[in-house]
Amino acid sequence: MKARKARLFAAVASICMVAGACPAWADPTDDLLMKLKEKGILTDAEVQELSARKASAPAPAAAPQEAAANALDDKHLVRMMDKGVGIQIGDVNLAFSGSVNGFYVHDSGDTPTANHTVAGGLASIGPKSSSVRNGLLPGFLKVDVTSKQLGWDVGAHFGMYPGINSVSGVGGANSAGTPQALATAGIDFRQTYLTFGRANVGEFKIGRDIGLFGSEAILNDITLLSVGPTGGNAAPSNTSLGRIGLGYIYTDFQPQITYTTPKFGGFQGSIGVFQPLVTIGNSEVNKNPGFQAKVTYDFASGGFTGHLWASGITQKHDVVGTLPSYTGGGFDVGAKLGYAGFSVVGYYYDGKGLGTTGLFILSTDGLGRKRHSNGWYAQATYTAGKFTLGGSYGLSHLELTPGEVNPTLLDKNSAWVAQGRYSLTPWVTLISEYVHTKSTAHGPNEANSNMLATGAILFF
Repeated sequence: MKARKARLFAAVASICMVAGACPAWADPTDDLLMKLKEKGILTDAEVQELSARKASAPAPAAAPQEAAANALDDKHLVRMMDKGVGIQIGDVNLAFSGSVNGFYVHDSGDTPTANHTVAGGLASIGPKSSSVRNGLLPGFLKVDVTSKQLGWDVGAHFGMYPGINSVSGVGGANSAGTPQALATAGIDFRQTYLTFGRANVGEFKIGRDIGLFGSEAILNDITLLSVGPTGGNAAPSNTSLGRIGLGYIYTDFQPQITYTTPKFGGFQGSIGVFQPLVTIGNSEVNKNPGFQAKVTYDFASGGFTGHLWASGITQKHDVVGTLPSYTGGGFDVGAKLGYAGFSVVGYYYDGKGLGTTGLFILSTDGLGRKRHSNGWYAQATYTAGKFTLGGSYGLSHLELTPGEVNPTLLDKNSAWVAQGRYSLTPWVTLISEYVHTKSTAHGPNEANSNMLATGAILFF
């Protein structure tokens, strides 16, 4: 009996020593000692001795894996990002986002006769054509490198926009298409900018990015995901027109220094100084920069959501030869409202010396006098599950200056759009679309075209 008791005593002592090295065993060890005492195997003195040994056991040494982890500095750790595609390298976030799209497009326009000639018109002219092409967006790959340094949120941002169509390269990556063997697509490096800011200060941006004036119009347009009017389909470029020039002026990607405020409730504002643009068709070098500003307001109440905005642009153009200097500018306002699966968008712009389709295109007459231009579009969509149906109508109007005679000059570009979308996966959306485009001149000329498109777009 004494020998058996001695062996049990030694075993319990060993368990207690281990328990001392593993504090999580403390309660089970005490229970074991009490049960052995109740069975008469251990005396009170022996229980007290074993409890004392457990209490006086040395602190546990860290496991090798734990010691190695404790020795690591956070700056040497690489983690997956909580969302999106990217990694965290210490205190630096490296994020990737992108998109790829392609559409089969059949376009049918009026014959290229004199009575269908409209200078600045966007309806397709010529025989029927088919293409496999990009939509309003080319593909894109965006890389964002961000970090927090000395209390500042800082970032470097790069956006590369490659298309799928072969282009001539004359005039840029989105130049005229050249659908022939041994040709290549272009890469439009639209975004290169840095940011720094604080939550209570706002954010500063320096570099090339989308402008402020007109940006909300294109970002809320359903044709951003699809094709819209093609702007030429037989030899497609890497972008279509969407609703550019048929409801709004293209905001463009421009060199800028801008400041965006923190959010005050639902309000947020931005203001910036921009690289001055020349008047298309002239060769002036403007000594004054351009200025743009935008304000937005977001709200949600009882199932309703709203996004309201207004923006403005102004730029002085210098004297060119005998043509006078002028200041071109304009403003826009818009709203996007949603409830349940319904969404509606309304937009309007107005300007003098601002032009049409692109900034300062056809903005003056032959004497350098400013033309007035305006436009609008209305849009509605309904989403049920994975399906979305949408439609829109819009136009852009360009006036003649007092006394100007130019019967073939564009008066109005307009377009109807009907669209259906199906969300195949969280990344892939299938899209089909019908578009009717009409261009009318200040004289009797007009041109019409009809387009059908079907394809897919992917975002990650």
